[in-house]
Amino acid sequence: MSTGALGSTWAPRLLSVLRTMTGLLFLEHGTGKFLHFPAGTVPPTFTIMSMSGYAGFFEFFCGILLVIGLFTRPAAFLASGMCAVGYFLVHAPMGFFPVLNHGEAIVLYCFVFLYLIAAGAGPWSLDALIRKK
Repeated sequence: MSTGALGSTWAPRLLSVLRTMTGLLFLEHGTGKFLHFPAGTVPPTFTIMSMSGYAGFFEFFCGILLVIGLFTRPAAFLASGMCAVGYFLVHAPMGFFPVLNHGEAIVLYCFVFLYLIAAGAGPWSLDALIRKK
């Protein structure tokens, strides 16, 4: 089945949009932990040397790389792995179904990042700019 001219024109661009928006949302988790922005997103017991602190490190730095599309595949690999570990350590013990254990967001992040490992950054990225030179 052919995607047609519209699909072949917009699919790569929308890959860049998906990467950028997912990176921004992921980055927001890291900025909440480290910069307290947006306010109220960090548990009062947050410390850098904790599971939440390690997650914040990955969310912050991988989020930045994904937003700008630099080292997209390695950043997505690290982020996907962090999400898988986070899901199984934090959410899965509370029940099987992600909607009941509040893990649906981290599962979705994990699989979007898994897709980005295979698909790359898309044309609107620093990876594409570097590749052209």
